[in-house]
Amino acid sequence: MEDYKLEPYENKKYQKEQAYARAKKRVKEIKGFYWHAFWYVVVNVFIVGMVVYKNGELWHFGTFSTAIFWGIGLGFHALGVFGKGLLFSKSWEEKKIREYMDNDKKQWK
Repeated sequence: MEDYKLEPYENKKYQKEQAYARAKKRVKEIKGFYWHAFWYVVVNVFIVGMVVYKNGELWHFGTFSTAIFWGIGLGFHALGVFGKGLLFSKSWEEKKIREYMDNDKKQWK
């Protein structure tokens, strides 16, 4: 009989833990995209700088080919992570965790 009384509590606890795990995973995906974008900028600024320094020629396809093709990949990464909602506030990490937790909280009631 006591197990029956604890079951709804345990179920809600499990749901909260699952919601937190999903929200944490989502935030990790978003952070992964931002690291990808950071390295895209760093590496391509370096490559373009080196090509211009060595050849003195900026407007050549080879100068920007890495940026173009990697940029296409970065664009697909952004679509995979964000879908159509690409705008975030300064406190996006906490906001997103709260949002996902609130969405799942509806199931707890």
